[in-house]
Amino acid sequence: MSFPDRPIAHLLGSNGPVHAVSYSASPGTYILTGSADRNIRLYNPASHNQPQRYGSAINSSKTPGTTKPAVPEARLIQTYTAHGYEVLDLSVSSDNERFASVGGDRAAFLWDVATAKTIRRFGGNAHGHTARVNCVSFAGDGDSLVISGGFDTSVRVWDAKSNSAKPIQVLDEAKDAITALAVRDAEVTAGSVDGRVRSYDVRMGRCVTDVIGASVTSLKLTRDGKAMLVGSLDSKIRLMDRESGTCLKTYADDGWRNEELRVQAVLGSKEKYVIAGDELTAGTGPSGLNGDGKIWAWDLLTGKLVATVRVPCPEGFEPKKRMLGKDGKEKERSNVISCMAWRADGWGDQFCVGGTSGIATVFGSL
Repeated sequence: MSFPDRPIAHLLGSNGPVHAVSYSASPGTYILTGSADRNIRLYNPASHNQPQRYGSAINSSKTPGTTKPAVPEARLIQTYTAHGYEVLDLSVSSDNERFASVGGDRAAFLWDVATAKTIRRFGGNAHGHTARVNCVSFAGDGDSLVISGGFDTSVRVWDAKSNSAKPIQVLDEAKDAITALAVRDAEVTAGSVDGRVRSYDVRMGRCVTDVIGASVTSLKLTRDGKAMLVGSLDSKIRLMDRESGTCLKTYADDGWRNEELRVQAVLGSKEKYVIAGDELTAGTGPSGLNGDGKIWAWDLLTGKLVATVRVPCPEGFEPKKRMLGKDGKEKERSNVISCMAWRADGWGDQFCVGGTSGIATVFGSL
């Protein structure tokens, strides 16, 4: 099967860069986006509003310059408003009844999907994060725990079933900001700007550290939990063996750069592909995209680049040209593709990307 490079829906409505995208739990019917405009939006990409009057052009390794028909607008179902600052990450519970969000508020928000109300707020007090919260994930039986990682270098574990204002555990071994989290059973894995990935066994009280060298921007575990995909600010994505700590494969290209911004990488098509965004746009490097965003796809096993996919801004939309840098400050950029998610945790038939344009785009099949 070739890489799914056909755009099938645009997710519109954000008044700022989209910093987070997340599918609902399997089968992944819905998509949540988190934006710099402080709002979270729920979409159904299969239910379309009136098609837009613009087209979309895709460049792949096989069909450069192919012009595609107009991409329809996905239906906006709900908007969730409670954040006072930008939304930076999202996590959906396995029963699809709740989701968690984090951002500049120094707290993790727990939401009821149906009522669009917050159930709990973890932090925002003397026991919470002392700076921006970058990442969040559910954990535990029945998603009874919420894990958050922040700019304050800590990972905090919150009990979603109790009324306690204190975290039940604080993991503070990192020397710089926590940028990414991955959870599997009793293990919490955290990536940091200090160039380390730390895997905590919270039951055994053990921590294993893998040294990447460059600041970590992205972290995903394989389905069997034996390997992890690590993106970092040396323009490399590494597949690491979790038991031995060895690098199994490196994904890179002369035209791809990730040296300053948080650009996520994920596994897709049943772990056949590694895909990532790109911070080189508007003629800032060899990609020469004139402001369009770009997705890169590598074969997981061979490390070979198999496709590059353009993500142009729809005609008539002005790109939002600001993006968070590694220092936590916004930078000027044109349509950086910085966040992405693959349906059904990489096992589905579509994926969604977002970035500084404020528009999320869905690729694949409905």
